[in-house]
Amino acid sequence: MTAWRRLACGWLAVAALTAAAGAQPFQFPTANRTLLQPGREADFFQGTAGRPWTSGQYGCVRSEGNQFHEGVDIRAIQRDRAGEPVDPVLASAPGAVAYVNARSPLSNYGIYIVLRHRIEGMEVYTLYAHLREVREGLKVGTVVQAGERIATLGRTSNTNPGISKDRAHLHFEICLVVNDRYAAWHRERLTDQRNDHANFNGRNLMGVDPAAVFLQQARMGREFRFVDFLRGQPVLARVAVRSTHFPWLRRYPQLVVPNSVAEREGIAGYELGLAFTGLPVRLKPLAASEMPWRDRVRLVEVSAVESSRHPCSRLAIRRGTLWTLLPRGQDIVDLITYQPSP
Repeated sequence: MTAWRRLACGWLAVAALTAAAGAQPFQFPTANRTLLQPGREADFFQGTAGRPWTSGQYGCVRSEGNQFHEGVDIRAIQRDRAGEPVDPVLASAPGAVAYVNARSPLSNYGIYIVLRHRIEGMEVYTLYAHLREVREGLKVGTVVQAGERIATLGRTSNTNPGISKDRAHLHFEICLVVNDRYAAWHRERLTDQRNDHANFNGRNLMGVDPAAVFLQQARMGREFRFVDFLRGQPVLARVAVRSTHFPWLRRYPQLVVPNSVAEREGIAGYELGLAFTGLPVRLKPLAASEMPWRDRVRLVEVSAVESSRHPCSRLAIRRGTLWTLLPRGQDIVDLITYQPSP
């Protein structure tokens, strides 16, 4: 039985947990909640070696803004006598274990866990990385409640040099799975690259800023809606695709926005509103009359402001007065709309 099938077997239990819990704001994945105390950001974020705490934030925060950091690095606050971290790592929301990588050499993330959640009807995933150890008995399909201990914070990784004891932290992400046929896409498109994590390869997980989620939840309380948070992300590039059936559309219909022209004339394609990470935060149906070109994929518009704000994006580039998709942008659109041949 595949990991995806094992996970599906426990999904009814997850749905029951979610319904019982009501509104599902994300919880902090460790006891470190200093993010909510103004002026104590340095006590929450763990920076990289020789860099300030800001390098532990989400976004274009490394290599002078040219390197993307996919999540947040949360500082350890509990240690044993040897100085090693012992902070319990907690499930951020009710869900089920989707993936466990117990072999540190196979990933920059070291030992890590991915949980699958149902948030406002959407499949949402959280990732917990650089773990010291996974809780005994935790495996794919195990149902967990919000706040339940799933692991111990650590500093595992396959990087050289490794993570020093004083920099031990939890790398945490809130993300969406791009394509449930990622493994097939990888085999076809990236023939010279290994894929040790099947559909839970990092390329297939696109996320949002967890710190922004926590802060907005704190401000809005029960009014917070994750779908609105996603759709409210700034769009860097709008890309039209001549396709009406693709995995992202089926998985995340909540991100579709109305278009009266397509409703009246029929849908011939979709416009993807891509955040700087490539995450499609809005999908707009398009009529044939709104796509007067033959290309399957067409870059419609790029926000120069967003592009300059996020130099690590590498989705598109302006040459003269024209913008074109870069290879990374092309790969992301391809992965979003990929469907293997029958």
